[in-house]
Amino acid sequence: METPISFGTDGWRATLDEFTAPRVRMVGQAVADYLREVEDRDGGTVAVGYDARETSRGFAEELCRVLAANGFDALIPPRDCPTPLAVWTVADRDLAGALVVSASHNPPNYNGVKFFPHDAAPALPEVTDEIMARIAEPRALSEDEQGSVREEDLLEPYAEHLFDLVDADLDGLEVVYDAMHGSGRGFTDQLLERAGADVERLRCEQDAEFGGTNPEPSAENLQGLVEAVRGGDADLGIANDGDADRIALVTPERGFLDENLFFAATYDYLLEDDSGPAVRTVSTTFLVDRVAEAHGEEVVETAVGYKWVAEAMGDYDALIGGEESGGFSIRGHNREKDGVLMALLAGAVESERSYDDRVDGLLSEFGEIHQDKVSVDCPDDQKQRVLSELEAELPDEVAGEHVEDVNTTDGFKILLDDGSWLLVRPSGTEPKMRVYAEAGSAERVAALLEAGRELVEPLV
Repeated sequence: METPISFGTDGWRATLDEFTAPRVRMVGQAVADYLREVEDRDGGTVAVGYDARETSRGFAEELCRVLAANGFDALIPPRDCPTPLAVWTVADRDLAGALVVSASHNPPNYNGVKFFPHDAAPALPEVTDEIMARIAEPRALSEDEQGSVREEDLLEPYAEHLFDLVDADLDGLEVVYDAMHGSGRGFTDQLLERAGADVERLRCEQDAEFGGTNPEPSAENLQGLVEAVRGGDADLGIANDGDADRIALVTPERGFLDENLFFAATYDYLLEDDSGPAVRTVSTTFLVDRVAEAHGEEVVETAVGYKWVAEAMGDYDALIGGEESGGFSIRGHNREKDGVLMALLAGAVESERSYDDRVDGLLSEFGEIHQDKVSVDCPDDQKQRVLSELEAELPDEVAGEHVEDVNTTDGFKILLDDGSWLLVRPSGTEPKMRVYAEAGSAERVAALLEAGRELVEPLV
């Protein structure tokens, strides 16, 4: 029996035995009906992007056909492209929305589809709930009422926008770029070169199997990039995930740069010439808060999930928004995470003062920051029960420190007297409970994670 189509944290994703052409067509019909019935659109244009997976172009063409049959024009690029490029095109051309066929960092036996509304930001639950309520077999209007499908290269207007937004003079900067065989190849590396950087390329060949590694820019998957940076003359290593909406950095001194440190250092750079709050998820470092406070700024905390970051960025006119998993955007851009934009910005930051030097300065000023997380298996249908029981079991002390406060933005974030914290929340994508911790040393983080595991495991 097939699992129902469900839009989770970042669209609908499934293995290819369930992510099939007939079901993709049903999603296309649901989006067409949503646009007509909820947004009251009688036609208009929808961008349809897709990633580098073997099946993605075909699924994107299926969506185009359904949209056209329902009176909408569909705009599709000639090759796989970064998700943020398709989303930015919505804002640039005042489109009805975008559909993107991608499973992001998931293995090649997965695929997925995301919908982005007219505001060019991630769809909130009130939108995806309306779409899921309209999942249905595709229909067609009479031939004279149908729309068209047009193929068009979307890169150049997007590139011009990024160069207008980021003052990136990268002359003399040595960058190693790792596309992980994803859709950033030919986009991120090309823009870095156009800005003046000397770019060495890794995994920039098209490979629908991603070289046998999930296109997830994690420390363990970027050891080749670390070796290339440390073994040569590069100033910086940059990687994107499979659909290039996320970024990871490698530096000569640190190797893989923790995304929390990247966030804090990049915000600190932006505040040199601009002002405004930062938006971060509940699982992201307090170091961002310390940078904000030093500049007289505020931080807005959201639940995990970039859609909540995007919503708060709009509400608070944020200078930057991000999450510890590598998704970021800045003011002046649309509110979808963008790994291509952030690669250009990272080059600009590095060109002025190295990330290693910036991070050293922040840690010297504000103290060491360490963070890690573990997972505890938990069936999806048990997560709410576990949270309810955990609420009654919350301790007054964790790993020898008194509990100062408990934040319930997303699960339970236990704030301790020494400035460290422990977060327990349900995963939005897997049958697991996540346990995060942040403290001034790796040893302290390990102790907090063990305490968190001991809290959660008896309840599962």
